Amino acid sequence: MHVNPSAVPDVGGGLLRVRMDVAYDGGPFSGWAVQPGRLTVQGAIEEALETMIRRPVRLTVAGRTDAGVHARGQVVHFDLEPGEWQGLARGREIDPGVALVRRLRGVLAKVLGGRVGAPVPYRDLAGAIEVGNAVLAPAGFDARFSALWRRYSYRIADRAELWDPLNRNITLWHKHALDVALLNDAAARLLGVGDFLAFCKPREGATTIRELQKFSFVRGTDGVVVATIQADAFCHNMVRALIGASLLVGSGEQPAEWLRDRMLAKVRDSQSKLAPPHPLVLEEVLYPDGSELLRRAEQTRAKRSDPDEA
Repeated sequence: MHVNPSAVPDVGGGLLRVRMDVAYDGGPFSGWAVQPGRLTVQGAIEEALETMIRRPVRLTVAGRTDAGVHARGQVVHFDLEPGEWQGLARGREIDPGVALVRRLRGVLAKVLGGRVGAPVPYRDLAGAIEVGNAVLAPAGFDARFSALWRRYSYRIADRAELWDPLNRNITLWHKHALDVALLNDAAARLLGVGDFLAFCKPREGATTIRELQKFSFVRGTDGVVVATIQADAFCHNMVRALIGASLLVGSGEQPAEWLRDRMLAKVRDSQSKLAPPHPLVLEEVLYPDGSELLRRAEQTRAKRSDPDEA
């Protein structure tokens, strides 16, 4: 079904806002954000979009991910002119969003195929980034500021018999057995609104106050421990720092109250460890109903000005 651009409020200058859902294997990329001379997820998608639209297109992302971090439920937005949006269908009876996804997948395969300079195992990266959906966004939508929360997962195999070579790129091989009950005891003490300075790499002028909504560990039927962590937003390195500290509790090196004590003391020292990035996956980003999008974005902008990063 075609969407009538005149029925969709523009975002200024007659532009239409497009929401796009993206998944990627973060292993071969130097993170989400564009970096000179580095292969990044944002850089690859923007290169593909520029090839299609024939001008630079800038992406805004729900949550910037570090080098090696993956995503199943990443969300971005970008703005197009009405003619650019309608032109994606090239006169065919097809929704421009459907046409965008199809064409972008093809161009991305060319952008990522045989990428010069990529590590040897990743010479051909076609399929490392997949676009799931593209639609005209409702009025007030902002991929970053409108989000209610982001949810991540982290896989840990804590004994050698669980070290599956086929999953080594998405699972931490931990050498010490973990007590899941202790992990959950420590994690529960951090829930709610608090200053997570002890678990963040602070940026000048940005707040480290966040609402940690979920933080739990479950051992699956396969024996692998999976952490779930959800917050309204994450400051730089927050997820990996929380997991890294939790591992010290789960292995018995620190008591359950240690995480909460460090949070209250706002301590960053040699005991602050970042868990490796490769098991971390951005699973989902949730947004409010259309009528609340603009209000949510305004509230978030009032609280923070720096990009959220895992």
